[in-house]
Amino acid sequence: MIKNFIYELLKNALSKLEIFDAIIIIDYPKNREYGDVSTNIAMQLAKQLRKNPREVANLIIANLEYDSSLINKVDIAGAGFINFYFSDIFFQNILINISKFGDDYGKTKAIDKKAIVEYVSANPTGLLHLGHGRNAVIGDTIANLLLWSGYDITREYYFNNAGNQMRNLAKSIYARIKQSTDQPDYDFPEDGYHGEYIKEIAAEYIKLYGNVSSDSTETIQKLQKFGEEWNFVKIKKTLENLNVFQDEYYNENSLYETGKINKLIEDFRELNLIYEKEGAIWLKFSELGLEQDRVIVKSSGEPTYRLPDIAYHREKFLRGFDLMVDIFGADHIATIPDVLAGVKSLGFDEKKVKVVIHQFVTLTENGQQVKMSKRSGKSYTLDELIEEVGRDVVRFFFLMRGVNTHLEFDLGLAQEQSEKNPVFYLQYAFARISSLFSKVQENFDYTNVNFELLNKSEELNLIKRIDDFTDVIKSSANNYEPHILSDYLRELAAEFHLFYHNNRVIGEDLEIMKARLFLLNQVKIVLKNGLTILGITAPEKM
Repeated sequence: MIKNFIYELLKNALSKLEIFDAIIIIDYPKNREYGDVSTNIAMQLAKQLRKNPREVANLIIANLEYDSSLINKVDIAGAGFINFYFSDIFFQNILINISKFGDDYGKTKAIDKKAIVEYVSANPTGLLHLGHGRNAVIGDTIANLLLWSGYDITREYYFNNAGNQMRNLAKSIYARIKQSTDQPDYDFPEDGYHGEYIKEIAAEYIKLYGNVSSDSTETIQKLQKFGEEWNFVKIKKTLENLNVFQDEYYNENSLYETGKINKLIEDFRELNLIYEKEGAIWLKFSELGLEQDRVIVKSSGEPTYRLPDIAYHREKFLRGFDLMVDIFGADHIATIPDVLAGVKSLGFDEKKVKVVIHQFVTLTENGQQVKMSKRSGKSYTLDELIEEVGRDVVRFFFLMRGVNTHLEFDLGLAQEQSEKNPVFYLQYAFARISSLFSKVQENFDYTNVNFELLNKSEELNLIKRIDDFTDVIKSSANNYEPHILSDYLRELAAEFHLFYHNNRVIGEDLEIMKARLFLLNQVKIVLKNGLTILGITAPEKM
């Protein structure tokens, strides 16, 4: 609200100067001596107007129209910054407006747009690792951000339960069954899955069905189905432990079974975009703006990954989504241009597809990389990390850095049970406020407030900070960057802890106590809503 208020003032002033396309940037100075908000717009326009920035600033100020009861002063600082100083009444009005939203503060009304967020999408060949975990938390939080921004959200998990990976899973299970029954020296397949979980699957199969007599097609298909179901049970349980739940599971194999892959090939053929060479089918990506053509069906008759991916994205368009968000690890970056070019060639607006690429996760402790779990002596699984440091910590640490930044997950910091841990620092702010309210009688009325008593710098800074909440959600959603929200919440918690350290609430003069409780109730709502979007609990006690 604060930034929007100043934005409109500046926009109107610039329109009088017949400037309509300026990019107005508004910031909060760290030192309030330089104003409550500041803009560098005069420096941006200096070259265009052929004046020095301070002249431009004076020109803009001369054309500002504002209520002097809300803005005490506007001045120029440094090379040409325009600084605005608000009255206490302005901040008090902002707080009153925020309070009208209640527990829904931060939410945008429904915008009649449908978005699908596809994330995790690990094939059921094994357990989830840390990279899957970061993917899951980023995707789930982006879905939450879009939901709070007014979208109708579908959360989807896309998987493939056919092809070589699944056959290798079945052959791996078969080998472990033979090794643990009648053929201890049975050769393990070269492309098999070596994880200990394969032995667990084999043991469970033996317990239910006994030994296997041969690696016939029927046996391999049965083992493949058994392994798929076993892995999916584990995957879903892991995601549940991470507070991640999907609305839909879309099976890649259904694209073949329903003829959609063949239909796509025929559509490309009608567009004269495919040709055959050396027994393979090629797509003319070079005619779609890319460097070279690519094989979409191998000479063996097996499609490459590009074909089902294009078919799947076409289905998203046909299902009526206005926005399609894909969360991928950095190893998928090469496939994206091909898929987008493919859907564009079919007449769809590829700009509706937003691809979010996240970098990998490295576990560290005392500055050293950690590869093996002390408890199991094996590589960390996502389950083990959740068990060791807790769901809230895992989620927050996965969101602490920009999605396209390599993440070093500090185990030592994650295990801290103190305010050094950024998750506890946030939750402790919420719990402290909750504790204050628990000390007040249930029938205590703190709503009949004298807002003029909220005039200390720590109080005004809190109002300023919570006023940003809705804009932070929008920025985080529009940029597909959950860390914008997590950073904001840490800053809000810091503002609260500073206020709490320097100001009494319980035991203060009654009217001051009521005013501060009113303010802290809004801070509590923002912390609760922000943590909810991040998928993290807000404990009343710690």
